[in-house]
Amino acid sequence: MDQKNDKQNNGLKYHEPVMLSECMEGLNICENGVYVDATFGGGGHSRAILAYLGQNGRLFAFDRDMDAAGNVPDDSRFCLISENFRYVKNFLRLHGIREIDGLIADLGVSSHQIDTAERGFSTRMDGPLDLRMDRREGMTAAELVNTASEEELARILKLYGELSNAKGIAHCIATARKDAAIETTAQLRTAVERTLARGRENKMLAMIFQALRIEINGELEALRQMLTQATEMLKIGGRLCVMSYHSLEDRLVKNFMRSGNFEGEVEKDFYGNVLSPLKMVSRGAIVASEDEIAQNNRARSAKLRVAERVK
Repeated sequence: MDQKNDKQNNGLKYHEPVMLSECMEGLNICENGVYVDATFGGGGHSRAILAYLGQNGRLFAFDRDMDAAGNVPDDSRFCLISENFRYVKNFLRLHGIREIDGLIADLGVSSHQIDTAERGFSTRMDGPLDLRMDRREGMTAAELVNTASEEELARILKLYGELSNAKGIAHCIATARKDAAIETTAQLRTAVERTLARGRENKMLAMIFQALRIEINGELEALRQMLTQATEMLKIGGRLCVMSYHSLEDRLVKNFMRSGNFEGEVEKDFYGNVLSPLKMVSRGAIVASEDEIAQNNRARSAKLRVAERVK
């Protein structure tokens, strides 16, 4: 197997892209345009974009997870920026880019991150309770659950996990850490076990892990900043494609694309025209087909929204 095909296969193992054809259709790629893959991961979306681009087209990708660097395609039109997408505008300017024709973001956790036990993203496998997207910096989830007050843990679990029994879960964590520090995913599961509703154990665990992950990675604030900056850089007619996997992300994306703000408050001018730089291309969220969901279970919760810069 040659090096190019080997990298392609590694990218698919790292993360199988969801709704790939729908994403490419949403981007409406012009062959000599400048595009951004804000969540490079395994490179599936990037490789598809490159296939549409001509010789003068350019693609910049962002990923703060250093593991993603192993999936970089051998293509002079491509550049990987190993940074948080919340800085998309500044880093593109460093590369002399002030306008873009489109940006795609596939939010959430990659298959590689979930399947790598030492990253701590999996509720099924035991490993260090890390949960950082970028292991070069920041607090780990273990440090958070061992140092945050019970009240702060309850706030995080309620706000980012949307858990109705957040106070009870926080109390169990605070009680368990008095005996021994919670350092692994298995220890966290054990600490909260009695708070999990029968028949919904895995779902509730996923919500707990989600809440901790969002908090330590500052995911929602990073998303707000990226959407704002990407829209400022989009040319008129440029496209913004964002795929989310839980309601907190999707709500922000939907509100911003529809109204130009994150509260979803639609403002109109004297003539009744919506005062937003974006216009929704798809009336509602695009979801995966039953066939794709059967092939890739991760597609089950995916919602793709597409908007175009109009002013």
